[in-house]
Amino acid sequence: MKNIYSWNVNGIRAIEKKGFVEWVKKANPDILAIQETKAHREQLPAEIIHIEGYTSYFFSAQKRGYSGVALYTKEKPLSVEPLGDLSFDGEGRTIIAQYDGWTLVNCYFPNSQAEGKRLDYKIAFCDAVLEKCDQLVQNSEKVLLCGDYNIAHKPIDLKNPQSNENNPGYLPEEREWMTKFLNAGYDDTFRRLHSNEPGHYTWWSYRFQARAKDIGWRIDYHCVNEDFKGKVVESSIHKSVMGSDHCPISIKLDI
Repeated sequence: MKNIYSWNVNGIRAIEKKGFVEWVKKANPDILAIQETKAHREQLPAEIIHIEGYTSYFFSAQKRGYSGVALYTKEKPLSVEPLGDLSFDGEGRTIIAQYDGWTLVNCYFPNSQAEGKRLDYKIAFCDAVLEKCDQLVQNSEKVLLCGDYNIAHKPIDLKNPQSNENNPGYLPEEREWMTKFLNAGYDDTFRRLHSNEPGHYTWWSYRFQARAKDIGWRIDYHCVNEDFKGKVVESSIHKSVMGSDHCPISIKLDI
């Protein structure tokens, strides 16, 4: 059994001061995928890089203090690589770890920004990730795509869908891509296991006491390809875990 967590920490140096290492030891994931590290490896203290029992990998953005992904894993992967496209890898958006018989793709999807300023870039990234996942599946790999997708797919996935229809993360083009991705043979594990349950969110604005009022969005996902679906035992959201504007999500796989 593999217990795999994903968490947008909104700055790994900031969350380190809020008990991050202690939380990792308590949660005890087999693999922890991190998004939005906002740091380069050389900027981090040894306590963050070398958590006992884990090997860590960091793919950072060229720009300091921006974006970035990381991986903590008990089992060393067979290989670790970025997406392979400099226009996206330059922003530290993807880390791909290949294990025996399956592959983890950890992504920090771009924010489309106000008035869709980066929407074209966002959709291009989404398509590149889908293409990569399809390539892995065609090579008989089982795929887990986790991370902050920055997309709320359906009205059930955010508290106020009508008032957010023109806002980044819920734009029609973003929702259409998410539908295309799922229709291409991928499974939103949490929604399948909690199909008609509203009120499950993974991100809350820092404004207007949104988290205290639970006015949130579900924009973080563990998605698997169809051949991996039967291995999903559990898909969970850990909304009580604080320290970031996102909360961790986890999946248990029978592998």
